[in-house]
Amino acid sequence: MSGAYLIIDIGTGNSRVVLTSWEGHILDIHTFENNYYRDYLYDDGQYFLPWEWSNRIFSYIKKLIASNPRVAIKAITSTSARESIVLLDKEGSAFYGLPNVDNRGVKWLDDVENHDEIYRKTGRWVNSAFSASKLMGLKKFHMDIYERIVSITSLSEWIGYLFTSLLCIEPSQACETQLFDIETYTWSKDLCKAFGVDSRFLPGIQVAATKMGNVKEEICMDLGLMEDVPFITGGADTQLAVKGIHAGAEDIVIVSGTTSPIVTISKDRFYDPKQRCWIDCYIDGHSYQIETNAGVTGLNYQRIKKLFFPDEDYAFIDEKIREKTRPKCIASFGTLVFSENRSLYHGGFYMGTPLDENLDRFDFAYAIIADIACSIYQQYKSLCDMVPFRKDYILGCGGGFQSTMLCQMIADLTGKTLVIRKGFEQSSVLGCVKICNDYFKIPSAQNPEQFIYKSNRNACLEQYYVQWRTVRDLIN
Repeated sequence: MSGAYLIIDIGTGNSRVVLTSWEGHILDIHTFENNYYRDYLYDDGQYFLPWEWSNRIFSYIKKLIASNPRVAIKAITSTSARESIVLLDKEGSAFYGLPNVDNRGVKWLDDVENHDEIYRKTGRWVNSAFSASKLMGLKKFHMDIYERIVSITSLSEWIGYLFTSLLCIEPSQACETQLFDIETYTWSKDLCKAFGVDSRFLPGIQVAATKMGNVKEEICMDLGLMEDVPFITGGADTQLAVKGIHAGAEDIVIVSGTTSPIVTISKDRFYDPKQRCWIDCYIDGHSYQIETNAGVTGLNYQRIKKLFFPDEDYAFIDEKIREKTRPKCIASFGTLVFSENRSLYHGGFYMGTPLDENLDRFDFAYAIIADIACSIYQQYKSLCDMVPFRKDYILGCGGGFQSTMLCQMIADLTGKTLVIRKGFEQSSVLGCVKICNDYFKIPSAQNPEQFIYKSNRNACLEQYYVQWRTVRDLIN
């Protein structure tokens, strides 16, 4: 009988329950879609029902365990998308969820005072993505829901609460509320006052790779687990993805997923007076993650693939677009100019007239992938302007790097070697494996297998980048 870790990974669009070995080998996995509801009292309000999600999570866990009867689970942990919270009432019931895609507080951001001081304390500008704004907006039209709140926590720690009945939040998630002082690693009453949020809602802080508690006896019996299985505190998916690929000091990592964070880790608190970046708490509980972000990018490629290539895989698309020698259309579908704190509300394909008779669906795919690469490159340059970068390589992880064409484009634009380490598609899961190993004091060996993309001269991409900058400014 072999030992394994059970990992619950809650994403934005989809979630996964995963069985892994301590070495990081995925033994089994089940994926399912997340359900959201519109709140039409707001221009952009969305919510989820936690009990619906928990029922689905446990049903898939049971299937996973039933399919692997000889695998003994040694520990359970969780990770999740950032900027999502669950609301709990006095009975301890999780009764309402505010996801990262909810922007119900956007209309009232200008009512918040001292934006510069908030950026200094939190490492992020006032924005509707963060929990403080969501709670502020909730009060405007749903005081009945707001008054029912006794506690809040992140998605990843809510999973821990389901297993242990113990409530906490991990620092890489706490900083996403914009109520957490990243200098002191503590909640801030001043920030709560600025957003009008009751500080009594805020749970205790617990660092990743520590035991939240043992899994409850009734859950162990229901799932057929051994007694005294520990639930290990996880955290934010981006930070765990960085940990999962063994990123070191002064590395730059591109995490290509629904959005594309470009990050580096610093042991010292960083502050940018021009406010061009976010400063996140890192997963170790004392360091910092400096972040720029190209916004929604990978989701665009998923949608164009579904539209134009429902029956082809990424390798086939890459093979065809590699033959392109000149750009026939330009795409602009990214959502952010992060370093300017500016959202992009308009996008599209831009082509010359008349319509090129040789234009085909692969030209649109090329344009989408090049748009992602250019958006990432722009924010990579911004990060390098803030934090001098001397290494001759950059690291990449996330499902977006399944496209070898995207990998090569990023190497060509940055002039750096791009290193993609094995397991890059499940890097946040690998980060969860490593925090479980940290808890058990098991060394996590780095897999020596990696994919290397050397920088080359790419005249077609260079031409595209010049046109892309012009088109995006014109559209917006």
